[in-house]
Amino acid sequence: MSQDSLAHKKFRTGQRQSRVRKLARGTAERPRLSIHITNQQVSAQIINDEIGKTLVYASSVGKKNEGSMSIKAEAVGGEIAKKAQKAKIKQVVFDRGARLYHGRTKKLAEAARKGGLEF
Repeated sequence: MSQDSLAHKKFRTGQRQSRVRKLARGTAERPRLSIHITNQQVSAQIINDEIGKTLVYASSVGKKNEGSMSIKAEAVGGEIAKKAQKAKIKQVVFDRGARLYHGRTKKLAEAARKGGLEF
């Protein structure tokens, strides 16, 4: 892949992310559930954008989640929901970043909904 096409790919990814983020702003009543999925790990955090603080964080790093990335995403979704319940957070705004709501992203969101989060 040439350097120009890689720069273009990063630019387009940034555009998609900005488009989603301008609609998904976290407040004290409804913080933002932001996800990050790499080739090997999954992480999610609930953020209050008004004060710029992460309220709850969950990740698959260091866990013994054997299996596919979909299984890791489901585990992180369930874990973030449990931690949010402890922090008395019930409603969130879902921020999928530059990713489509499909596959791993969808699995994480569905597991968080099962755990009691509303978005």
